[in-house]
Amino acid sequence: MVAKISVGSSLFGALSYNQNKVDEEQGKVLLSNRMFESEDGNFSIRRCMECFDMHLPADLKTEKPIIHISLNPHPDDVLSDSQLADIAKEYMDKLGYGNQPYMVYKHEDIARHHIHIVSIRVDDTGKKINDKFEHIRSKQITRELEQKYGLHPAEKKQAADRPELKKVDYRAGDVKYQLSNTVKALASSYRFQSFTEYKALLSIYNVQAEEVKGEVNGKPYNGIVYSATNDKGEKQGNPFKSSSLGKSVGYEAIQRHIKKSTKDIQDKNLKERTRRTVGAVMKSAHSRKELEQELKRKGIDVLFRQNDTGRIYGVTFIDHENRTVLNGSRLGKDFSANVFNDLFSGSRTLSGNSKQETQEQKPEYNPTGHLENTGKAIAGLFSLLSGGNDTPPDNSQVPPPKKKKKKKQRRI
Repeated sequence: MVAKISVGSSLFGALSYNQNKVDEEQGKVLLSNRMFESEDGNFSIRRCMECFDMHLPADLKTEKPIIHISLNPHPDDVLSDSQLADIAKEYMDKLGYGNQPYMVYKHEDIARHHIHIVSIRVDDTGKKINDKFEHIRSKQITRELEQKYGLHPAEKKQAADRPELKKVDYRAGDVKYQLSNTVKALASSYRFQSFTEYKALLSIYNVQAEEVKGEVNGKPYNGIVYSATNDKGEKQGNPFKSSSLGKSVGYEAIQRHIKKSTKDIQDKNLKERTRRTVGAVMKSAHSRKELEQELKRKGIDVLFRQNDTGRIYGVTFIDHENRTVLNGSRLGKDFSANVFNDLFSGSRTLSGNSKQETQEQKPEYNPTGHLENTGKAIAGLFSLLSGGNDTPPDNSQVPPPKKKKKKKQRRI
């Protein structure tokens, strides 16, 4: 478990950051300490600030009285809300904040669910909470919690779990060594549910994988051949059998990994973070290039497969945040190849409208199936996301004048 501690002066900033996750249904309140709930049992930023202000002395002299802590379990640790709440309470007790008012939020916007804690660094008398060697003590506390709850030592494994890999460069020589290192690292650290998804993952690192099937002495066999490629995906140099790179990247090992990945993705709901992120970007992107760039900024590579006529027949998302590879159809019908083909070809329609009607009415594309612009706040949000405004259509959207219609009739 990794703990990150930050201090500051803006109580509103810390609370609004977490409350926004709750409002967007990407988080929830797990625990509160010395805080007053409203009658409906919910918390609001205003109510929380009132509670914290009650514990802050009028003559506050501490420049940065706010502490904001995030506790991040290892990605393979699946903890219940009750366990996360207990961990947060024990952490605060051991760090010396057990008697302080604080709020504990669970964030679910990425597959690796984690918690945030907001509190104040002075007690009711105005005395500053002891922060001597706070970061060192925090590391000791997280190690104790890892042992107590049987958690993975995330801090030690962090580098291994997120390999920083470079593309295979056939011009640099020793291609076999490059292929072996790259393929082994990707196959062991990413989850994929098909050989097609595995190939998509390898392709962004200039590696091509091909299945080989045949018979030897009347017995069928399956294998994999790996090759280096250039940035255009064209094979360079000689291919290598998987057996020459290692058993861990052979056909049987990859099939076992696919089976395990399928279970992990299902049990841990790993596709939710990818689905939510892609859906949000689809609402604001105006072109394929803009979609690709924005997703990349959010840690997701997207690969489109096209036929000779340019039609998109396949799409794969590689989420580097949760190390999961997902074909678009796995995220739902609104993320399929056909949707993206229509989106980028300009023939996208909603509710059966024609292309002309779609252009005139300019409905907002909604991959999650929810109604948008239900209020001014929501409308303003999507306006900001799209970089546009919510002004009415101009005269260019008015139907052609009758004079043009008469000319058309005379030609008929």
